[in-house]
Amino acid sequence: MIKWLADNIISPLGHTSGENYRAVCRGESGIVPWKDPAGAPISVSCLDMNKLDRDFQKVCHPHGEYTMVEKTMLLSASLAVEEAGIDASSPRTGFVLSTTKGNIHLLADPSHGFGKDRIHLWHTSGLLSGFFKNPGAPLTVSNACISGACAQIAAQKMLEYGLYDHVVVTGVDMISDFIVSGFQSFKSLDAGRCRPFDARRAGLNLGEAAATIVYGKNNGSGIYLMRGSIRNDANHISGPSRTGEGLYRAITSVMQDLVPKEIAFISAHGTATIYNDQMEAIAFSRSGLEQTPVFSLKAHFGHTLGAAGVLESIIAKHALEEGIILPSLGYEEPGVEGNLNVCQKTEKTDERYIIKTLSGFGGGNAALLFGKQL
Repeated sequence: MIKWLADNIISPLGHTSGENYRAVCRGESGIVPWKDPAGAPISVSCLDMNKLDRDFQKVCHPHGEYTMVEKTMLLSASLAVEEAGIDASSPRTGFVLSTTKGNIHLLADPSHGFGKDRIHLWHTSGLLSGFFKNPGAPLTVSNACISGACAQIAAQKMLEYGLYDHVVVTGVDMISDFIVSGFQSFKSLDAGRCRPFDARRAGLNLGEAAATIVYGKNNGSGIYLMRGSIRNDANHISGPSRTGEGLYRAITSVMQDLVPKEIAFISAHGTATIYNDQMEAIAFSRSGLEQTPVFSLKAHFGHTLGAAGVLESIIAKHALEEGIILPSLGYEEPGVEGNLNVCQKTEKTDERYIIKTLSGFGGGNAALLFGKQL
């Protein structure tokens, strides 16, 4: 297990983890009406670019030009590194970037002027570590919606194998016409704010964000990433397993000797698509967790793709620290089979363990177990 040292979230709800967590506790959402490239109504969660640029200039003191994806990524990483108080330029500090699309928006503008390599994800992760003058080779993780969990599991291995003393994990993705059109082709976007696990759910909302966690080695009390597991059910290029097989195996792998009553809550993937939410409910039930409180954060932030696993882990971590279970915004009517315990109001908990789940295209499934050490 590895220790959680610091974190940051850049989203429409704020530019610190504290701002974002408090906004979630107040029931706020960054999702607003928008239109897709064809003019159809959808809802998304978009960053305030003027605020982002002001904070980026103030905190990062940049030299040269950066895309908005890069600015968001570097601002989040800079604030988390500052909070952690680590030497990000040290060869004993590693960097992991989680993103699904990076600067893909540049493909729509051949005259963007950033150079031909700027579109590549390896270049984006190199820019991240290079910004801190770090001499090491960063790791790029791009595995659809489970990327943020995969990145944290990679960080855990790096620390446990003694490759680094600290690892900075940053997730980032932003909305582009390419991404919106792709999800519209699946008819998976809701015109209004999404409703995870609800009977009226009609699809997901896309969101923009960057989030960063700084991990270190075991030392004293605090929050730890205890275990992580990735399982691929190879069911379909875009559709989840109807039996929840991959997610079930990932959850049972991280639980090991823990019993369901020891799990304070599950921070679910909860995209509000018909098949994802049903699959998760089946996987939770098969894992013996049908009575464990469950919530989704998608109605607050939208689906932030490569940032989701990092961002949602941070919110869940802050809830665990405070000993509360968050309500699942947008949920009113049961909409999945079984007796899923979707949380509808803020509750208190004394349990020390939580599970974060993610599932994605290509049959990828991941589960993270976080624990509080006293």
